[in-house]
Amino acid sequence: MAIEQIKMPQLGESVTEGTISKWLVSVGDKVNKYDPLAEVMTDKVNAEVPSSFDGVIKELIAEEEGTYEVGEVILTIETEGGGSADSAPAESAEPAKEEAPAADNQAAAAAPAPNADAPRGRYSPAVLKLSQEHGIDLNQVTGTGAGGRITRKDLNKIIESGNIPTAASAPKAEAPKAAEAPKQEAPKAAAPSKPAKSAATNVPVVPGDEEIPVTGVRKAIAANMLKSKHEAPHAWTMMEIDVTNLVEYRNSIKGEFKKKEGFNLTFFAFFVKAVAQALKEYPQINSMWAGDKIVRKKDINLNIAVATDDALYTPVIKNADEKTIKGIAREIGELAGKVRAGKLTGAEMSGGTFTVNNTGSFGSVQSMGIINHPQAAILQVESIVKRPVVMDNGMIAVRDMVNLCMSLDHRVLDGLVCGQFLQRVKEILENTSKENTSVY
Repeated sequence: MAIEQIKMPQLGESVTEGTISKWLVSVGDKVNKYDPLAEVMTDKVNAEVPSSFDGVIKELIAEEEGTYEVGEVILTIETEGGGSADSAPAESAEPAKEEAPAADNQAAAAAPAPNADAPRGRYSPAVLKLSQEHGIDLNQVTGTGAGGRITRKDLNKIIESGNIPTAASAPKAEAPKAAEAPKQEAPKAAAPSKPAKSAATNVPVVPGDEEIPVTGVRKAIAANMLKSKHEAPHAWTMMEIDVTNLVEYRNSIKGEFKKKEGFNLTFFAFFVKAVAQALKEYPQINSMWAGDKIVRKKDINLNIAVATDDALYTPVIKNADEKTIKGIAREIGELAGKVRAGKLTGAEMSGGTFTVNNTGSFGSVQSMGIINHPQAAILQVESIVKRPVVMDNGMIAVRDMVNLCMSLDHRVLDGLVCGQFLQRVKEILENTSKENTSVY
């Protein structure tokens, strides 16, 4: 018999962690290779983790609603005829501890509290991050997870209670040991700098209020949006566009198009095509911030926003600049259908370089989007509305007008290039007509 590990998979480019939303197996269950083991949520996709082996579930290491980094072990499977038996790793682990350098033993003696917590296992990155944000001393927390492991649920309960156990509030008996190793205790003394955050989450509940649990998808969206707003200095600009000719052209062919092709020709397809064309001419917009460098992406892969009742997904139209308006319209419909049917794959959510959001679909006329991290910008396509406009000849006419609202990462982009980009999108859209444009 052998013990094999299943690790948190990478479910998309730039995805670094995932949340176990639901286990589909229990300890002792027999599974076959490729059987689904768990449902995992990320900020980009909801997917199932398949088994890589035939065998029996040995241990569920990860907790439901727990967030784990890509590559972190989430469960183990006992397989037949693999290699070494269970006892082999256990036997080899003991001598390793005996041969540890004396310096390690001294460090252990200087900080006995963490050793007392050893049975609960190592902390997940999510637990460590949450504890640091709220100044929680993990040595004073009793975990409710497997083997005494501390979970995010444990920390969230502490945060909601407002009773934050900090290093400073540790029992006085620990004080002499803190003096023996001042360098180790120094970071903990500085850590409790954000406990005030707990007050914001401690919302009073009165009779009649409805408490709605936060789903894994909503948590993932919240984390990605927070990361984007914290890291990227957002700037915002808007441009008004006259799309009267586009509206007349689309309305004149939509019936025949639907009859011939079997799917709708939407206004949004024209906007996506115009954006893709402008990105090709202004590649600076199709970039990402990477710390010590800016990565200008070669492919133009456009995320589009598709909403469900409780979440927002951003599937990707790959190589949008190479597709016709018809091809883009078909792909928009197919991707939206997969999102609402829960059949979207990780591949269809990864690789996006710029996001176009159809906020006009629910009547918005002006909005500021949060950039889809780590992209450099997002464009909101607002509602097309009829408005009186003063024409070049001084006459007033009713025209079909739309606002395009762009949020940009000011580390990567400046107002000049974004203004030029929007001006080009405006030019393309205002010149879209039966005489100038083909949807094929």
